[in-house]
Amino acid sequence: MRRLVIALAIAVFPAAALAQSLMVNIDQSARITLSRPAHDVIVGNPMMADVTVLDERHILLQGKSYGVTNLLVTDQSGRAIMNRQVVISAPDANRVSIYRGPDVYNYACANKCERTPMPGERSGAAYDQWAPPFNDYSGRTHNAEQNSAQSAPAP
Repeated sequence: MRRLVIALAIAVFPAAALAQSLMVNIDQSARITLSRPAHDVIVGNPMMADVTVLDERHILLQGKSYGVTNLLVTDQSGRAIMNRQVVISAPDANRVSIYRGPDVYNYACANKCERTPMPGERSGAAYDQWAPPFNDYSGRTHNAEQNSAQSAPAP
């Protein structure tokens, strides 16, 4: 009896069964397995997400920019296999954001942090103000290393 109630609820309220959001990080992909062969695959906003069809039952969803869109997959007769909201967000791990007034500077961090501009960041005067001193320092360090290597006596 319980199985009949669950099957009936899914048949009567299919939107509830499909209402779960798909989460994908920006610049990363998620492989999705479909319950039956797909015919059409549509992304609501192709500026936010991209889809690659691997075969008739597998697709690859890639996050391109922050935001919320939807993914609709239909079968040969036009029935929806999947109609889900897609949320594209920033990764939680190994990432640091520095806020200077209205400007945001994103870094990917492992052994050291490297600047990784992300969509929505403003580039311009604030970044240009801090980049030259760092580049000058890096250049002086590199030149000093080269000069000391050239002037070192041969063994």
